[in-house]
Amino acid sequence: MKQQLHDIFRRRHACHLFMADRALAREDLEFVLDAGRLSPSSFGLEPWKFIVLTSPKLKLAMQAACFQQPQVGTASALVVILAKLAELEPDSDYLRRLMAREYPGDALEPALTNYRAFHAGTDVKAWSITQCHIAAANMMIAATGIGVDSCAIGGFDAGQVRALLKLAPQSYEPALILALGYCAQAAPEKQRLPLEELVEYR
Repeated sequence: MKQQLHDIFRRRHACHLFMADRALAREDLEFVLDAGRLSPSSFGLEPWKFIVLTSPKLKLAMQAACFQQPQVGTASALVVILAKLAELEPDSDYLRRLMAREYPGDALEPALTNYRAFHAGTDVKAWSITQCHIAAANMMIAATGIGVDSCAIGGFDAGQVRALLKLAPQSYEPALILALGYCAQAAPEKQRLPLEELVEYR
């Protein structure tokens, strides 16, 4: 199992041009999405929403919002990962429902008090976006494991994305766009710094 996982990490790469005419099977797409759903999140709040685009018209419109990056328009599917904002407010029904699940019974009120203090002292939008990146990473690894290529798109005009998807700015912030499909180019050799340069034991 260790070697299998290591091979998946080594195979994963950013695909910059997909086979536009090769569709992604629905069951494979849902497998990747489920990896995002099952990802860990702080307080167990699952602060993400996934909007899947498969329409050629919508993908080309999204490509324009992503500075014309070709992987966006050629992908079989785009997963727009949205960071929740309004639902993370301390008194929202969503927040209370998920906190009650994570902190049942008498543990709930102290947990809510702790969360209110955290929320008041935190850049919640930035925090929610970083949580979404955890889900994105898991989705990319899951995709690689079943032979699907991916590319994480962080370069986009958030205002254009919100307008295209008709998102209320107080409700969601675009966190990342995940392009999925089958790469039209051979994967480059993986280039990474060695562990010795990155890790310090103390």
